[in-house]
Amino acid sequence: MSFSLDVWQAAEDDIADAAAWYAGRSGNLGTQFLDVVAQSLSHVRVGPEAFPAVHGKVRRALLTRFPYALFFFVDDDFVRVVACMHVRRDPVRWQKRAR
Repeated sequence: MSFSLDVWQAAEDDIADAAAWYAGRSGNLGTQFLDVVAQSLSHVRVGPEAFPAVHGKVRRALLTRFPYALFFFVDDDFVRVVACMHVRRDPVRWQKRAR
């Protein structure tokens, strides 16, 4: 079963900010970051239960190559992505979104 994907605007902003930061370091790093995010979102859509719950019903998908994670929850037939954050950031920031 594949779930529909609902990426919240705040999560889209997180992704865009991180991609811009990486692009500023090296032209193709921003694109590589976006590719890894797209891969992770694809995996989350197909099997969200494969990722560990980290706060109530919120699950975390760690990105490969980058110290970021997608935070999401399953709501009926939707995977709702609430954040994409650096793993060293204060978790309160994404936890507030998930309420």
